[in-house]
Amino acid sequence: MSYQFPENFNYADTHEYVLEENGFFKIGVSEFAIDQLGDIVFVELADQGATLDKGETFGTIESVKAVEEVYLPFSGEIVSVNESVIDNPELLQDDPIGEGWLVILKPESKVSFDDLMSSDAYKSKVMPN
Repeated sequence: MSYQFPENFNYADTHEYVLEENGFFKIGVSEFAIDQLGDIVFVELADQGATLDKGETFGTIESVKAVEEVYLPFSGEIVSVNESVIDNPELLQDDPIGEGWLVILKPESKVSFDDLMSSDAYKSKVMPN
C-alpha cells in the first residue's frame, strides 16, 4: 500500500500526526498506523473542553486486532472532537488524514515541534528501505 505523508504534518513516536492550523492543532493517527490496526470497530475520545497534559491518553481506537490508546503530543484543551469518527469508525480507516481526524487542541502555551518528527523522518521510520 502507498501511504501519504503530507509535508505540513508532524508526527509523534506513537503515530499521532499534528497539523497546525491558525494556532490550533488538528490531531489524528497516521495512515500507516491505521492500516496496521486493520478493521476499526470503535473509537472513544476525550470530551470537548477537557484539559490534558502532554503524553496523556485522549482516546482509544479498537480494531478487530487490538485496542490502541492515542496520546497528546502537547498539553492543552480539546476544543473540538470529531463526532463523525465516533459515529462511523470506518471514517478513520477510509480517510485518517482527512475526514478521520480525531481532535482539535488549543495548546496550553507556546509549543515546540522539536519532540515531533517531520513527515520525511516519520516516513523513514515506518517505511525503511
